[in-house]
Amino acid sequence: MAGLYARLDAERARMKGAYAAALRGHGGAPVERDVEVRALAAEVRRLRVADDGLCFGRLDTRSGDQHYIGRIGIFDAANEYEPLLLDWRAPAARPFYVATAANPEGMRRRRRFHPRGRQVVDFTDEVLGRPGAGERGDAALLAAVDAPRGDGMRDIVATVQAEQDEIIRLDHPGVLVIEGGPGTGKTVVALHRVAYLLYTRRERMERHGVLVVGPNPTFLDHISRVLPSLGESNVVFMTTGDLLPGLRVTAEDAPEAARLKGSLSILDVLAAAIADRRRLPDRSVPIRLAGVTVRLDPDIAAWGAEDALASGLPHNEARAVFAETLTWALTERAIVRIGRGWLTRDDRAAWERLRSELRRELAADDVFTATLDELWPLLTPQALLSSLYESPDRLRAAGADPALWRADGDAWTVSDVPLLDELVELLGRDEAADRAARQAAEQRRRAEAEYASGVLDTLVGRADSMDDEDHLYATDLLHGEDLADRFVERDGRELAERAAADRDWTYRHVVVDEAQELSEMDWRVLMRRCPDRSFTAVGDLAQRRSAAGATSWARMLEPYVPGRWLHRSLSVNYRTPAEIMTVAAALLAEFAPEARPPESVRACGVEPWARQVTEEELPAAVEEFVRDEAGRAGTSVVIGPPGMPGTMTAAETKGLEFDAVLIVEPAHILDHGPRGAAELYVALTRATQRLGILHLRPLPPVLARIGATRQPDRAAQARLV
Repeated sequence: MAGLYARLDAERARMKGAYAAALRGHGGAPVERDVEVRALAAEVRRLRVADDGLCFGRLDTRSGDQHYIGRIGIFDAANEYEPLLLDWRAPAARPFYVATAANPEGMRRRRRFHPRGRQVVDFTDEVLGRPGAGERGDAALLAAVDAPRGDGMRDIVATVQAEQDEIIRLDHPGVLVIEGGPGTGKTVVALHRVAYLLYTRRERMERHGVLVVGPNPTFLDHISRVLPSLGESNVVFMTTGDLLPGLRVTAEDAPEAARLKGSLSILDVLAAAIADRRRLPDRSVPIRLAGVTVRLDPDIAAWGAEDALASGLPHNEARAVFAETLTWALTERAIVRIGRGWLTRDDRAAWERLRSELRRELAADDVFTATLDELWPLLTPQALLSSLYESPDRLRAAGADPALWRADGDAWTVSDVPLLDELVELLGRDEAADRAARQAAEQRRRAEAEYASGVLDTLVGRADSMDDEDHLYATDLLHGEDLADRFVERDGRELAERAAADRDWTYRHVVVDEAQELSEMDWRVLMRRCPDRSFTAVGDLAQRRSAAGATSWARMLEPYVPGRWLHRSLSVNYRTPAEIMTVAAALLAEFAPEARPPESVRACGVEPWARQVTEEELPAAVEEFVRDEAGRAGTSVVIGPPGMPGTMTAAETKGLEFDAVLIVEPAHILDHGPRGAAELYVALTRATQRLGILHLRPLPPVLARIGATRQPDRAAQARLV
């Protein structure tokens, strides 16, 4: 292990030296030098992430060879084609994940190292083929799943199993759906698949980055360390509420409103709401042009509207067509009056000169501008949708359900985001907003260039103390703006910032976690963000709590990727011990009898407990749980019904895992909305070791098997574990 780290340090030093030399730019064209700088910067980044757990495994072949497996590939200094350490994503490393006793893939032993920093503190051996007496093939896996949980999700690169590895390395260009019950590792499998795709398709994927969509900010923070630990940084993490830059979500929809907004039928409502804002005058509008009065009649307005709609352009862009038709008709009428007796159509030059003058006058005319605004107003998504929600009359005119009404139209919800995004498409560009955005981008670029120029000046100043042969000349470097571009390309966080701020940014791949919660409209937004339709979607239909969520993967995906989506299942539960999963499976059988619960890979020896308390006793009982768990390794959480102080809701814990979970008043969770059973199922399956329940009301019948017991004391639990 020490030899691998020595080689890593030497390679880092070599790359840093090459990078510094490339910045000096001795010889060569600037463009070639810039390409070299970017490539070396990427290599420096790759080497930077590998300190902790550089090497995590070894394969011993039946012929006696040994292959070390790690986070990155490292090659022999004397022979760059001889790997000292295999990158876990390389084809040669695959037997480390898929070899079994029944199919050893030519391997005799799989060794998993347990590092701490740069030191190996322990290792676990698995004998492949025919194990001898007392030998097991699952020792490393059990050690990993039994380990206490930390603040963030761990990568499973050292313990990933064959079922998971097959999915990680699946080469499918469309949408891959990974479905699995609680604890099957579907999220971390999806993240490792991203790392694998970035490894195998780096040129195609790296410049545009990857989008990871999760159910809430807590979950995203939980998983955000996995990809950087695998050497990947060009990743953007968002919830569906973040998909429209600048929008602030402040409210939550009732289930019925969320269902209505999530259905594709809302597209008809949006189109009708736009059409409702367009008008035809009920009488002629007189307009003075060059001393004569012309009338904008209803038939001219209807003609203009017909042309605008026939153009197929979005509403705001079609306004130009509408205005052009009206302008042509009004100037034509004015020319006829002004030129009566001296101007004919045969004199095309004079006719067009007069038309040009009249066009300028008409464009500046207040009456004409006000009429345009009334008949075909410029609309913004937020103003249109807000005014629609606040007006029963407008909702009725658009054919919308009255359940969409709300007093504060600007109290945006997550379900509003896809509607607003759709309106961007339907309304088209806002020229004033585009100009402001371009100006802001130009200001940022000037600031970056000024900063980069300052860096150049600093480098040149330092060069004054160098020997002549190492002297750094300003003329050897690119200009400040070019250096600013380098910073943008080189900094993965900068790419993430740019992508998150740009509604039109497109990604090469999108990961959707808790995908069963996404509505039809949510999928419509995400498909826009990824024109290649390259997705990894993970979820569990049985855990759906959203009224607008998926009841069928085919219904959600077939309209966008017909025949280009695959479904794969994970069946083994690595998180939830059998004692807890037995309780959860009984609940699952009641509300989703068609669903098959995942099979727990282990037992923990600690039975779930339940305790009935009074309202006066409840705070002390919760405090007792918190105090007891504070003295243990790992994490814990208290889950309660919505609105209960001091607890998290089941929705807030989706995708998370804890060593110990306390559920307060499960009957209230069960009664919360039409998907209360799914929420309680989520709450029951968050624990990796210990589950307790406090209840005021009697336990729901489905939980009665837990029995009326008191919370076990710590000494008793320690003996059980």
